[in-house]
Amino acid sequence: MIASLPRPTWLRASTVVYCVAFFAFLFLPLVVVAVFAFNDAPYPAPPWRGFTLDWFFGSGAAGGGRVGLFADKPLLGSLWTSVVVAAWVTLLSVVVGTTNAFLIERSRFPGKQALSLLMLAPLVIPGVILGISILAFASRLAQFADDTWGLELDFLRPGLPLVVLGQFAYIVSIASLIITARLKRFDLTLEDAAYNLGATRAAVFMTITLPYLAPALIGAAAIAFLMSFENFNTTLMLVGSDAPLTVMMYGRMREGATPVLNAVSLFLMVASAALALTLMRKPADRPV
Repeated sequence: MIASLPRPTWLRASTVVYCVAFFAFLFLPLVVVAVFAFNDAPYPAPPWRGFTLDWFFGSGAAGGGRVGLFADKPLLGSLWTSVVVAAWVTLLSVVVGTTNAFLIERSRFPGKQALSLLMLAPLVIPGVILGISILAFASRLAQFADDTWGLELDFLRPGLPLVVLGQFAYIVSIASLIITARLKRFDLTLEDAAYNLGATRAAVFMTITLPYLAPALIGAAAIAFLMSFENFNTTLMLVGSDAPLTVMMYGRMREGATPVLNAVSLFLMVASAALALTLMRKPADRPV
């Protein structure tokens, strides 16, 4: 159908119904979680019992026996643990992803196509299987080092270092794809012109290539951080005594959920939205 021609009434109505249903499916659960973070009841679901901020700022005795998000030290500790893990995963993924992008786009060697496809393998492996595989391999390696040389490789035992390695194993593939897509569109004549003018390789990279890749690096870092922060399947298989937020929330849900978990969810939604809006802002002088 030509776009300029009028559409039948039934088609316009069905389009509106579809859009409403689609966005309701996406956002209605988030709205329910956000609303019941303020519910004056010991459960995170209907019916509505009144408005309260106890689930954010309650401090035990002063909050009617309720401990809110900002007074719950184990929950805040797990939140900080997730931030630390996500920061390390982001750093490793962006650095190694940038290296992979240059290796794929700038290098010529036998088997490069097979290596590029192999890099995508972690993306199609279920998180639980990936976590179990990494745990089994790392534990065997640590045991072998202990039996053979008497070395205690604690970073290969269940704990935060292994969580970082497990999440990095697949998030780096996504970062590599994002940075490679940006590097693929780079005009190599810009670098050639700089070399002809006497610029060093380091100067060309810092003043030409890196500024061009900056949007992809920032995007890859944001995606890597968020994917690491929300990861559960792989993390559950590799975690030790210091539980990240997702594992802590899972344990709390099994014990009996309270609106504190709604408060955590609302806090994370607001933080994620603020991060997304910040990244969407594009100054007028930013190169496209």
